[in-house]
Amino acid sequence: MKVGFIQFEVLFGKKDSNLATIARLMEPESADLWVMPELFNVGYLFNSWDDLASLAEEIPNGETTRFLISLAKKFGTSIVAGIAEQHEGSFFNSAILVDANGFQGKYRKIHLFDEEKFWFTPGDLPFQIWDVGTARIGIMICFDWIFPEAARTLTLRGAEIICHPSNLVLPYCQNAMITRCLENRVFAITANRIGTEEQGERKLTFTGASQIVGTKGEVLYRATTDREEISVVEINPKLAGDKMATPNNHLFNDRRPEMYEQS
Repeated sequence: MKVGFIQFEVLFGKKDSNLATIARLMEPESADLWVMPELFNVGYLFNSWDDLASLAEEIPNGETTRFLISLAKKFGTSIVAGIAEQHEGSFFNSAILVDANGFQGKYRKIHLFDEEKFWFTPGDLPFQIWDVGTARIGIMICFDWIFPEAARTLTLRGAEIICHPSNLVLPYCQNAMITRCLENRVFAITANRIGTEEQGERKLTFTGASQIVGTKGEVLYRATTDREEISVVEINPKLAGDKMATPNNHLFNDRRPEMYEQS
């Protein structure tokens, strides 16, 4: 199957512009699965509750979900994208999965990063797996990368590909995802953004370098750190079924859960 990411400079609060950018960048390439950045439609540095309330959407009835479904139908693809969700008075940093048949599911970010804790409610949905026809995928969002339990749980539940919408500002994640793929023998698609976002004295510069990593930790493609870019790579998701580290070591069968400290 062909999998890809879209890396671009998200404009805060400019939902129509961000959606138009995605449509433009998808046009010349085809893929079975696309991954967009975290909060790709609205930006990241919220400055007030009014900002967040005006930009967050219900899922699946919001504008962005409907728009992505229309793109999925047009291009015959599946799309994973991060958006701000409004639900019963709470706000979640969420990601959705849509395809040509419509809305398929959502994940709410479990591990909130830094000031996200001021705006979003921690995710209350378990890590899930979806069958997109050619592969089984799981979703985690940005800072989930630093908790190995996230990728491990998705893999134990059957993920062959981890879709990873991100707004990365720390310099570690891209290399850490190599380890996540190696220790779980899965593919990962990290879709990051570029550019700088400012609100008053608050300023964040995003690290780009979106990437697709293979089951043995090989970087199949890594983008630039500062340019709009898309990439599509052909993979065989069934390679994720091989969990043998050596002829005598199975990554999961050799686990000793009874010996691991629980907390």
